[in-house]
Formats: sequence, structure tokens, C-alpha cells
Amino acid sequence: MPKKFLILQTAFLGDVVLATPLIERLKATYPDATIDFLARKGNESLLLHHPYLRHVWCFDKKHKIKSMWALIRKLRRERYDLLLNLHRFASSGLIAICAGAQQTHGFSKNPFSFAYTRRFAHSIDYLLPNAPHEVARNLSLLEGWADTAFTPPRLYPPADAANGAPSAPYICMAPTSVWFTKQWPAEKWIALIQQIPDSLQVVLLGAPGDFETCEKIRYASQHPQVLNMAGKLSLLESAAWMRGARMNYANDSAPIHLASAVDAPITAVFCSTVPGFGFGPLSSKAYMVETPHPLSCRPCGLHGFRACPQGHFRCAMDIQPEQVLAISRLH
Repeated sequence: MPKKFLILQTAFLGDVVLATPLIERLKATYPDATIDFLARKGNESLLLHHPYLRHVWCFDKKHKIKSMWALIRKLRRERYDLLLNLHRFASSGLIAICAGAQQTHGFSKNPFSFAYTRRFAHSIDYLLPNAPHEVARNLSLLEGWADTAFTPPRLYPPADAANGAPSAPYICMAPTSVWFTKQWPAEKWIALIQQIPDSLQVVLLGAPGDFETCEKIRYASQHPQVLNMAGKLSLLESAAWMRGARMNYANDSAPIHLASAVDAPITAVFCSTVPGFGFGPLSSKAYMVETPHPLSCRPCGLHGFRACPQGHFRCAMDIQPEQVLAISRLH
């Protein structure tokens, strides 16, 4: 009888992208398997048109208790052979242990992991010379069921997702982030755009709430070819546009994972965080930019802060547009 699998990742947008290698590995091992995914409401559109998924369940965190118990009732009827919980926090752990799967694998950091069939370490040690990527940590949960060989993330935008993208050469920039200390300042993005040749169109990407910031950057740059598409494209459309770009530029945030999932060229700017955390880009053409100066306060946290704890924000301010352009080899 074909196997049934459920992958559970109810964290942020980029985390869902970094969970997709498990879909690829399970499909390669069990071609006839049923594979489902559980994501937080708002992220499910990422997995539309995915050829290997039967169904995407949604967890509405705005109505957490009601949504959680409704999900558990539905999941128990599915009788999954294996549930893989990539999320490390309580709500997902409770769903995982109540879903009734024959086996449940997850990370030991989850407070409900004591009830899992198997628990796995999730270690972030950025000082290691070969610190593991989050994808490798996620794939470890397949141990005993499938090959855990490193597999890059993958999304499947529909064929018409890039309709409307510029026909002439262009680059994309995603200049915003949820966290202040992970975001290269707007004036830096403006200065970067000002050094882009006039022959290249610049496309600004982001969520609907990023439109105003992107519009200020567009106006201040005075570049003759800047298109503000923040909030105008779906997630898969954004990925498709990135795939067609000569280069993409983004903070340490979800857009670098969107680029990785369609193997788009990407230059990632790391301010308060570091690539050693394991969330760097995985495209075949990928570059990472950091401050050239050693800072005793960096990294100051895994996810970033709403303000620089030291007040100087040198991890971002010391990165110059010339450095970004040089490492991405655009010129």
C-alpha cells in the first residue's frame, strides 16, 4: 500500500521554502506516495502547482485554538505513516503528537518532542568552519525513511508566472525585511540603484506593506528605469520574475530562498545575522555580502531586532554599494 506523509512547517515564508527538499527526497524514494504539507495560513500559495503534493493544509494562527483542533480532527482521519515536524515550537508540536501518525519525527527543541517517535538535534553553531545549512538539518528528519543527501529547495511557478516581466535585461531588488537589523538601510539601496547602468531596468519586489518603502527608494534613486512591483505579484510570480533577472539582491530574508528555489542568481546582504546560521542562498550562482570589518557584537541574534542593540548599526552601515556590485559581478 502506498505510503502517506505529512510535512509540517508553520513558521515563516522562507522556512516553508527550506522544507521543500523533503518533498523532493520523499518523492524520489516513494514515487507512489501521498505527500501533504501543513503551512501557516498565508504561506500556502507558495506550494500551489506543486506536482508532488496532494494537499496543503492551513493553520490559521490568528484563530490558533479553533484552527488547531479542527486540523487535528482532519489529520487523524488521514492516518499518515510518517509526520515530519520541522517547526520547533509548541503549537506545531501539539498538532504533531495529536495527529495520530504511525511515526512522528521532529527536532528535540520542540517542547512536545518527548512524545515523538524519534527526536533529532537542531544545532546552530555559526563558528564551525562547515556549519550545516538549515536544509541539511531538515533533511536529517528523513533518517530511516529516505536518503538524506543534500537537495536544494524547489518551487514550481506556473508557466505564465513571468508574464509581464521586462523583456529587456533587468535586475530585481527586495530591499525590505520584517526585522530592522536584517535590513540594509534604504539609503544604501538608493545608492546601489544609482550605480546600476541606465540600460538595466530595476524591479523592486516585496509584500503589499512594502510598497511605500519601495516607492520612496524608487523616487529617491532617480534611476530612469525603476519599476515598483511590491505587493503586485504573488509569491510564485515573484520567484518567476527573479528567475529571469540578470541578478537579484535581497537581505537575509525570504526572497533569497525564493531565488534559491528557482535557481535564480542571488546576492544576499547579511547585516546583523551571519551565513553560518545556515540560512544562506543555495542558487548555483549565489553571493553573500557582509561587513568587511570584524564586530564583536555581530551576530547579535538569530532573527534580528527592531533596533541595533549597540546604537551604531555598523554591521549594515559599513557595507558599501561598491562592495555589493563587486561581489555580484554585475559590472
